[in-house]
Formats: sequence, C-alpha cells, structure tokens
Amino acid sequence: MVMDINEIREYLPHRYPFLLVDRVMELEIGEYIVAHKNVSINEPFFNGHFPHHPIMPGVLIIEALAQAAGILGFKTVNKLPRDGYVYYYVGSDNVRLKRPALPGDQLRLEARVIFAKRGIWKFACRATVDGELVCEADIICAERKVA
Repeated sequence: MVMDINEIREYLPHRYPFLLVDRVMELEIGEYIVAHKNVSINEPFFNGHFPHHPIMPGVLIIEALAQAAGILGFKTVNKLPRDGYVYYYVGSDNVRLKRPALPGDQLRLEARVIFAKRGIWKFACRATVDGELVCEADIICAERKVA
C-alpha cells in the first residue's frame, strides 16, 4: 500500500460525501497513479440514482479519476492543500463510459501524466472493475494557489 485514507486526506481537500479515493496502490511521481474507490450501497447518491437499479453516476466516476490525478499532481510538485494549493478539474476530452459501476464494485482508478506546463496538467485516465473498462477520459486540471 502506498497511501492509506489518512495520507490521502492530506493530499485532497475533499471530505465525505465527496472524497472518492479510498486507497492509493501505486504511485510513480511525475508519471502515474493507481488508486481504488470502493463502491458501496451506502453511498448517498444511490438513494436517487437509481433507487431500483443503483448505478454510480458517470460524472462521479470522472470526479474520482480527477481526484486520483490531483493526488499525483500534488505529490509530484510536493505541495499540499493545507499550504494553500488546490487542483481544479477544468475539463475533459475523449470521455467514454463503457459500463456502469455498481454497489460492491471496486473501481481501479489509473491516471498517467500526458503533460504539465505552468500549472496546467493533462492526464490519461481509466477506471476499470476486474479488468473491465468502465470509463476512460483525458482529464485537465489546473493547480492554483488560493488565498
């Protein structure tokens, strides 16, 4: 295990119910990250999406990928949210949702740096369950100092 939830909370400003990374399994600074999101029926979004056929909203899968990418960015530049920095999700390209994520699934979140320049980062991202592609996207984040 590379990062447990306590260390993840140091690198992401998100908190329940919006913290969507449970564990980091692999991380190569400046290169890639592999993290997990355990999808539980206890997630608050399942009450309305959908009550009789619960699936994790695709936008939250993309958000989980962006959070994993944010951890990689923070680790790479050796900065923390408590130091006044944040990674904003600012866009995505080539988004494809291939299958739903269901309660009981464990999403494997992968992000690889495509480029980083002047605080703008682009990551090639994939979410899988048991080796089956759930989502892929190129995610763009902006590193910013906040007051």
